[in-house]
Amino acid sequence: MNLALAKDKVKAVFLAAEDLKIAASILYQAYHDDPLFMNIFQADKEGYEERLRAAIREELHTFWIAKQPMVGLFEGERLLAVACLIQPNASLGPNRFWHWRLKMLLTAGFMGTRQMVEKEQKVREQVPAGRYHMLSFIGVHPDHQHRGLGHVLMRAIDTLMDEDRSSEGVAVFVTLPKCLGFFEDGDYGLVKELQVGRIAGHLMFRRKK
Repeated sequence: MNLALAKDKVKAVFLAAEDLKIAASILYQAYHDDPLFMNIFQADKEGYEERLRAAIREELHTFWIAKQPMVGLFEGERLLAVACLIQPNASLGPNRFWHWRLKMLLTAGFMGTRQMVEKEQKVREQVPAGRYHMLSFIGVHPDHQHRGLGHVLMRAIDTLMDEDRSSEGVAVFVTLPKCLGFFEDGDYGLVKELQVGRIAGHLMFRRKK
């Protein structure tokens, strides 16, 4: 589905099944140094990269099965950036699907899976809305950063929110300090600083106008 957004020759569209492998690669690079994921998937132990890759692949598979919006920015046929959201009416709560829980246990281990579920529960308890979109992932290919693509992707997210009459806004949990300014520029306000395990993050919310 075309979201009728463009910057130069860039278009925002919903991802197709054949796009998921490249999307997973972009998100892996975007979250490789994220403190939350480094903590959950034990970056100090051998196999961190494999665990993180497997978890992101499983997340995207779960999004696809649940028909949740995954938006990509394309320049021609090349995927440059990705955003994944959970819709207000989605059943993708902290418990997810049983097979997701099982695969996360095998990938992240018991402690990692528990921390992921704890993170979602803590975030959802503090969001100042009843029905809202949750921005789970957002990333731009390293070779195409600093081109303003993140802001184009942000406008695509706003379009999805505005077209959903039931949505009161978009929430995101930010654990990379360098990303705070990006979301502030997108009119996201700080709701609360949250502690998940040993990691501190910022819950931010953009209310529909």
